[in-house]
Amino acid sequence: MSLLQRLRSRLAGHLPSQAQIAGNRWLAWLRPWLQHPKLWHWSRRGVAMGVALGVFFGLLIPIAQIPLSVAAAVILRANIPTAVASTLVSNPVTFGPIYYGAYRLGVWVTGSKERPKIIDLHDPQITLEHEDTPFWQRITNLGKPLLVGLSITAVLMGLLTYGITSLIWRWRTLAKRRDRRRHARP
Repeated sequence: MSLLQRLRSRLAGHLPSQAQIAGNRWLAWLRPWLQHPKLWHWSRRGVAMGVALGVFFGLLIPIAQIPLSVAAAVILRANIPTAVASTLVSNPVTFGPIYYGAYRLGVWVTGSKERPKIIDLHDPQITLEHEDTPFWQRITNLGKPLLVGLSITAVLMGLLTYGITSLIWRWRTLAKRRDRRRHARP
């Protein structure tokens, strides 16, 4: 068994099944459409579109990424397991760097001069008046630069992953054909 085959079998073991996705309470409204065979078929276009959708929603939206990527995959007939798995591009480890980079990109694009308030946590005179502020409000306090940066990052990375996935799929297909031709000749 080659390295690629082992990697593929390990990946398939971690991807959600059709039954798991159909049984999700957040996706109950999509059950009638989840039966379409293209949503589960491993084709170049379906997988590339699924990865692109997952990366797009994974970068753009901090919550409800999986239901939104599944809904978009249903509408666009993309591969659902890859759409779900690729939303994990943003996770607790990558969340901070992604949002900081998107904010910096947004500041650069918009030319904004606004800066988030820096609070010195070691100064005993400062009370943390913002510690009870809800998560969404803290994010929206960063304003327009963050939203612009996240939008640009999500669109560009979605398009980039679609292209890269398609190219890798095409390259693997051509390599398999070349190997079959080599082995078929005496």
